[in-house]
Amino acid sequence: MKALIGKKVGMTQIFDEKGNIIPVTAIEVGPCTVTQIKTVDQDGYQSIQLGFEDVKESKLTKPELGKFKKSKLAPKKYLREFPIESVEGINVGDEFKADVFEVGDRVDIQGTSKGKGFQGVIKRHGQSRGPMGHGSMYHRRPGSMGPTSTPGRVFKGKNLPGHMGVETVTIQNLEVVKVDLDKNIILVKGSVPGAKKSILKIRKSVKA
Repeated sequence: MKALIGKKVGMTQIFDEKGNIIPVTAIEVGPCTVTQIKTVDQDGYQSIQLGFEDVKESKLTKPELGKFKKSKLAPKKYLREFPIESVEGINVGDEFKADVFEVGDRVDIQGTSKGKGFQGVIKRHGQSRGPMGHGSMYHRRPGSMGPTSTPGRVFKGKNLPGHMGVETVTIQNLEVVKVDLDKNIILVKGSVPGAKKSILKIRKSVKA
């Protein structure tokens, strides 16, 4: 089972055997505890739920706390579900760490992108600006709305200013270049979505 919950530590760079610089993202992965197992007979599909990072009981609601007490597990702050092909040999309470991944593995990483607030069409959609001369009266506006008397409305999907960021983003087929078992950290080539300390879902790549 190659799937874990991780926390983004930040970006750095390392050197390969030929002396080339490789930009990498450091991710703290686990230890993750199996908090629930879903099967085809009971739930209609197969998956496991992992918990990451201990949390005080006072921080959870009674239903959330009851779930952990029923399973006799320490309360976890983050819960994520991963569909897997087989749940054989996996039990509630099992713990998974960085040794789940090896150097050379390909992974898909899902996270929440950084929030950009309210942005215009140039930053949000990559549109071009108008002339910057004082007389142009058109610099960073969204441009023509298009239809006039027919159909007399703006079509859905028109690129306009609005809220940008805070979206679920998945980066596929990233390479694991280093695994630190002592610190439970993996280094992944390239960047991943989200700010520092944001929570990530890491799993085996579907396109590897």
